[in-house]
Amino acid sequence: MKQALRSHHVVTPEGARSAYIIFDCGRILEIRDFADVPADYALIDVADRFVLPGLVDTHVHINEPGRTEWEGFLTATRAAAAGGYTCVVDMPLNCVPATTSVAALEEKRHAARGQAYVDYAFWGGVVPGNAGELLPLARAGVRGFKCFLVDPGIDEFSMVSEADLREAMPVLAQIGLPLLVHAEDPAVVTRDYHDYASYLQSRPDEAEIAAVRLLIALCREYRTRVHIVHLATAEAVPMLEEARAEGLPITVETCPHYLYFDAESIPRSAAEYKCAPPIRGAANQALLWDGLRRRSIDLIATDHSPCPPAMKSTPDGNFFKAWGGIASLSVALSAVWTRALQKGFDLTDVARWMSEAPAALAGIERSKGRIAPGYDADFVIFDPEAEFEVTPDKLHFRHPVSPYIGQTLRGRVESTILRGRVAREAAGRECG
Repeated sequence: MKQALRSHHVVTPEGARSAYIIFDCGRILEIRDFADVPADYALIDVADRFVLPGLVDTHVHINEPGRTEWEGFLTATRAAAAGGYTCVVDMPLNCVPATTSVAALEEKRHAARGQAYVDYAFWGGVVPGNAGELLPLARAGVRGFKCFLVDPGIDEFSMVSEADLREAMPVLAQIGLPLLVHAEDPAVVTRDYHDYASYLQSRPDEAEIAAVRLLIALCREYRTRVHIVHLATAEAVPMLEEARAEGLPITVETCPHYLYFDAESIPRSAAEYKCAPPIRGAANQALLWDGLRRRSIDLIATDHSPCPPAMKSTPDGNFFKAWGGIASLSVALSAVWTRALQKGFDLTDVARWMSEAPAALAGIERSKGRIAPGYDADFVIFDPEAEFEVTPDKLHFRHPVSPYIGQTLRGRVESTILRGRVAREAAGRECG
């Protein structure tokens, strides 16, 4: 039997409207006016709740296989479903082996099979010496490639130099898949820090600016699609705008934690806030929101990067020893909406940042990211007025460690529907 989802607030690319969404066999068939009552359909009536397209997160560290004690497919995708995500794209590092070869990709696929609450896809990795693996990985189904310009802090995934980029980028330009880059210049980053203030100083804006400047130059030379991950400094936005005006294929994301928290409010030794690049000041945050308003920043991705609690604990208050990463999959939509509402945005903007644009980056924009005929029946039933306090039981990922604990957020995910079924009942599968 065909199904119909009815709401006064269906969020489409053209805006929110009263409508019926007709779907069957996991796909949207049509969108009808609210008065056009379908006969003999199984009706889901959510009344005044908003219906958003299922969210897509293109920056998730699931860590399985090899570091499943940090996070695994079961717990990460459970948290994703709780947060309104219907597809996540897994990063190629923190797992063992790293996804830098086809053999490693197949290990990832084996680990994910039968464990996912939501759909998933994979990024491959660019590391020194694996240029010969890029085409095979692309043919095997990765959605693009990730690299680091600075030491990521693990042994299995080495940072790349400009020479490594010059070896890989011509290959990627021919393949046509994006290169996702952690853009910090190691020559600017220092390792002399012991609390949040000194950690912030150790990774200044200039570290990001110098790296972005290099990537723009290489993008101009090779015409490789380049995507800057987790932009923290708004000072890089003007040069990115100029690069785009020039016609360069370069995109950029920022993260919920950069848009919600600010450096001035972070306690001295609160390692749960540690991430790279670091959370910067309130004035910088305001400029990041301006970048989203001008569409100079394309999308918002979580950079969900969990670890066991002991790795975040700093009994002596030494930030140097703590793992850098923020876990937020289950609360990211609410965190973004809390601040977006204050800035005068609406849920159509949020859907573009967290559904449509990420789907386009991952090359799955024909099936994910929109409420439109032909797309997967992926929906988030969302109450934008509800407020809740973040408590450990609301996180759903493996380790309830997050700077959002204790925060009061606005907007609650009431249900996540994956390909026409409530996510807790559906088996996630690989996109592509």
